[in-house]
Parts: sequence; C-alpha cells; structure tokens
Amino acid sequence: MPNGQPSPARPATFSEVFAQREYRFILTAGVLAWVGDYLAKAAVTLLVYRETESVALSAAAFAISYLPWLIGGPLLATVAERYPHRAVMVTCDLIRMALLLVIALPGMPTPLILALLFTATLANPPSQAARSALLPRILTGDRLVVGLSINASVGQAAQVVGYLSGAAIAAASPTLALLVTAATYAVSATLIRLGVIARPTAMKAAYRSHLLRETGEGFRIVFGQPVLRAIAILVFSAMLFSIVPEGLAAAWAGRHSDDMDQGLAQAVIMAAVPVGYILGGLIVGRLVAPARRIALMRPLAVLAPLLLVPTLLDPSPLVVALLAAGCGFAVAGLLPTANGLFVRALPDGFRARAFGVMASGMQVIQGLAVLVTGLLADRFSIPLVVGLWSSAGVLLMTAAVLSWPSQARVDAAIEAASRADAPDPAPPVPRPRPDRPEDQPVDSPGEDQRDARKRHRNRVS
Repeated sequence: MPNGQPSPARPATFSEVFAQREYRFILTAGVLAWVGDYLAKAAVTLLVYRETESVALSAAAFAISYLPWLIGGPLLATVAERYPHRAVMVTCDLIRMALLLVIALPGMPTPLILALLFTATLANPPSQAARSALLPRILTGDRLVVGLSINASVGQAAQVVGYLSGAAIAAASPTLALLVTAATYAVSATLIRLGVIARPTAMKAAYRSHLLRETGEGFRIVFGQPVLRAIAILVFSAMLFSIVPEGLAAAWAGRHSDDMDQGLAQAVIMAAVPVGYILGGLIVGRLVAPARRIALMRPLAVLAPLLLVPTLLDPSPLVVALLAAGCGFAVAGLLPTANGLFVRALPDGFRARAFGVMASGMQVIQGLAVLVTGLLADRFSIPLVVGLWSSAGVLLMTAAVLSWPSQARVDAAIEAASRADAPDPAPPVPRPRPDRPEDQPVDSPGEDQRDARKRHRNRVS
C-alpha cells in the first residue's frame, strides 16, 4: 500500500494486525491497565464508603478519576510528547502501582486516600497519550484503523470486566482489590518494557518551548487545521448524545419498575451502549472495506442520534436498550475510521498533544451531556428529554456532515502530515574542484598568522 494508504479493495485482517509483535504487547498491557483503572474505581469507592458511610464521599472517590482529564489533560499529554513514549508508559504504570500500594495500607485516612487516588490518576493522561501516539508508528495504513477498532472494543469489554471484578473482589476485601490493581500495573509496565522498542521522542527540537506554549500548539493544530477540526466536531458531537441513555439509566429504570426489576433494567440499559460499541467496532472494522468505511462515516453519524429519537414514545427498558445498542453500533462504526484519519493527518510530533485535547474534550462533553439532561429530566419526563436531545443531535450531525471536507482535502492534509514527519534532508556538501582555487579548503581566519608566529618563536629559541 503506497504511502500507507488503505487498500480500497479489502480491509486489513485481524491476523495482519496481531502479527505486529509490539502491538500485541501494547494491547495486552493496555487491557491490564484498563481493567486496573476500573477495578480501582470500584475498590476505592467501596473502601471510602465503608470507612465513612458517606454516599457523597464515595461518589467523590469515583468522580475524582475524571478530574485529571478535566483540569489538565492536554497539559499532562504534552509531557508525554517530550519524552520517549515507552519510558512514559512504564513510568506512569509504576507510579500508579506504588500509590495504590500506599492506599492499600490499613488505617489510611479518607482525605489522604482521595489525595493519593487523585495523584495516581494524574498518570492516566500522559500514559494514554503516549500509547495513542505510539500506535501509528507501529501500525500503518488500514492496519491502524483495525487496531483502533480492536482497542476500542476491548476497552469497552475491559470496563465491564473491571467493574464486575472490582465490585466482587472489593466486596470481600477492598485491600485485596487494590493489591490486584497494583499487580495489573506492574505486569503492564513489564510488558511494555520488554515488548516495545525504545524509540526517541518524535517531537523535533525546533518545536520545543515551554509547556504551556506546547500545550497551546496542540489546541491550535486540532482546531486550526480544517480537516482535523471537522473530525473533532464529528467525534465530539457523537459523544454529546451517545452517553445519555447510560447516564440516565437508573432513573429510566425507575419509570418501569412494575414491568421489570429496577436493578436489572438499569444494568441492561447501561450495558447496551458498550455491547453495541463492541459489535460495531469489530464488524465494521473487519468486514467493511476501507474506502467504504470512509463513505459510511457520514450516514452513520446521522443514524446514531436518529436511533434514539423513538425514545419519545416512552418504550420499555428492553427497547431502550436495543435503541442504545444501535446507537453504540453506529458510533463504533464511525469513530475508529475518524480516529484513523485524525492520526494520519497529524504530524508525528503533535500526536500526544492532540490526543490530550481530544480525550479531555470527550470527557468534558460526556459529563456535560449527562449533567444537562439530568437537570432537564428533573423538570420534564425522561423520554421527552432524551428524544428531543437526540433530535437536536440529528440536526447537529447533519450540519457536521454537510460541512465535511472533500476527500481531496483530506488526502492533502494526510500528505502534508507525512511530509512533516519525514526527516530533514541533510544539506548538500560541495565537492571541491582542483581547477578552482576558491573551492579548495581553507584554514580558519588567523591560522596562517598563528603558524608564522610559531615558526618565528622556534627560530629564536
């Protein structure tokens, strides 16, 4: 595939992606880290609740893991741009391991637990940014898109496994759950150290300045480049409505407590989007040709919120779950392709910073979407809120699709990024010609005078 372009004839296969040894190590380490993240949330939440019997403090323990992305994600991701990505990932895993071991010590006061947990989660943005920036250096062409689909699907599964195992282990012993989490980070660091090649940072010396300016460059390249800006708008818009059924699942389940057990209804609705996402990422990523996936991005973008509009009719929890799963399927069908275009249109030295901008924006948008729809649902019925919110999503996605750049413009942006990634050519060295005295090598100024003085001193002595 010339210039790393995906073949329009067929998609990359899973075997081609898993044939890359480094990818296998990164994926395995990532799964362990993801499971550890969610396991730690469940364990610390239960630990704080047992120590304080405070719902507010236990909720704070859960929510604190999102704060690094909200208050400093782009800045922390910029740190990952400055240093070799393997070293960043290993260091972050070891920091999280050490801090969780401290949290597991008996008798730790709750304020200190929350402070240590916040410090540990500060390692998440640079670690994930380094992983995201490293993947395009390992997987090329359509293998990158399929690899991103695998990562997204496995990440959703890791969330389910982490929460379930965390709750089960923590119910018996929160300390044991924290020790298991620390072990997952230790193994993850070992796999990265042994299975990933050490590469120098891709950030060129010419782009180094102070940290805030480098962070600002990440925002500038994402929102200043038309193709990257269009992809960012599409991704942010998808996050704005796809999270709503999951965020309002508990309240929605309460509306139909007579028809179905409330806890079961909540679980079904909350699991629907991740399940749909897993299926969509694997099916679209594997069975649809690369050129067709790009063409499908725009109709899938409109379809995702459109599938949630029928919630206006106040269907049963099972129907809501099916609609939410369809939305997750559509979002998973477009996101890996959009992410693949995004990283290919980015110069290598900006990828970690741009990932920080995108990941932080997604966290903020998802949180705001749940917060706003939750406040609206306090005054109006949940079906009305979700249905109208999704209808607005259809209009927003339609506008994003209509303003989508042409394929020629997308290709030009990818080509410009590939040129920026190319090593600087060495300056030509002139070859002296004997018949041109001016081309003969000359000594530095003043060298003849110094030699003359030296010969004079020798004669005098």
